[in-house]
Amino acid sequence: MQRDGERHAGYGAEFETRGGRTIVAHYGRPERTHLAVRNGVGVIEMGYGVVVVEGDDAVDFVDNAVSNRVPAADGEGCYALLLDPQGGIETDLYVYDAGERLLCFTPPARAAPLAEDWAEKVFIQDVEVRDASAEFAVFGVHGPTSTETVATLLAGASVPEDPLTFVRGSIAEAGVTVVSTDDPTGETGYEVICRADDADDVWDSLLTRGTPTTPVGYRTWDTLTLEAGTPLFDTELVGRIPNVAGVRNGLDFEKGCYVGQEVVSRVENRGRPSKRLVGLELDAVPEPDAAVFADDSHVGDVTRGAESPSLGRPIALAYVESAELDDDPELAVRVDGDEVDATVTSLPFVEGSGRSGRLPRYD
Repeated sequence: MQRDGERHAGYGAEFETRGGRTIVAHYGRPERTHLAVRNGVGVIEMGYGVVVVEGDDAVDFVDNAVSNRVPAADGEGCYALLLDPQGGIETDLYVYDAGERLLCFTPPARAAPLAEDWAEKVFIQDVEVRDASAEFAVFGVHGPTSTETVATLLAGASVPEDPLTFVRGSIAEAGVTVVSTDDPTGETGYEVICRADDADDVWDSLLTRGTPTTPVGYRTWDTLTLEAGTPLFDTELVGRIPNVAGVRNGLDFEKGCYVGQEVVSRVENRGRPSKRLVGLELDAVPEPDAAVFADDSHVGDVTRGAESPSLGRPIALAYVESAELDDDPELAVRVDGDEVDATVTSLPFVEGSGRSGRLPRYD
């Protein structure tokens, strides 16, 4: 979700609309850009919404709402989920403890309704909630040489090492916060957060100073995260029960009650969910929601698929009934009216310099 299209147009960006927002689709030849990230480093402006929660009770307030334990130490973060009473995912978010406030990074369309909902639930707590999306810019830096790129540019701090920890420093004399990500592209990754007013200078520095860097659009982001086996909110997570999606890194089974916890615990105690998110290799690219069959039975649905630039063949993610996955199932996916053979494969599809923290797990 780019706030200033001009800074991207200068690099040859092509734009498209998703969810009512204008984003950078690509900068030309997205498949080639994909391989440049796998072999080097790429930079993408991330389309987060940002909700700021302040006050003495901010940590307890957010911790009581989300599925994971919210950190109470400056410089730490977590990946968490907000669930409905039926256990379905309403949004995923990254929560960072910035000392006097929490920064919650959400899918862009979720920030405003989340801030409004939380503000209405504040009673006697010392908590203030606001949608601060317009105040920040966030750039993702991903690839096997991303550490070198960030270290070369970052002044006043060392590059953070542990996932979802962060440091404060400067790039191009602009104050920045640098987060070590949970590697959603399957490559080592960082996010550089700055004020919106400083975004042009930070963007240009990331691309033109230090090691050679490639600008990345969302079509490349889609194929990178697909190869990494990373479930995304809009395609794999929204409305799903976390255990079914396998996003165990967003759950703390020891913490106190939150909305939807009873459903999560019930599914966990059952031993395995009714469906699982799996990787498929096949001979043609399926559309989202394409049906998955075992013999003549409809046993699942594709969430997204693409021609893998790294593997040179079609791949897809799909939710498939767990009972069909016990013994090397013979599956087929309906593509353009025909049934195409599909093989279940372990995730990630491609091993990179990192491993996605959201990789589906069912243990």
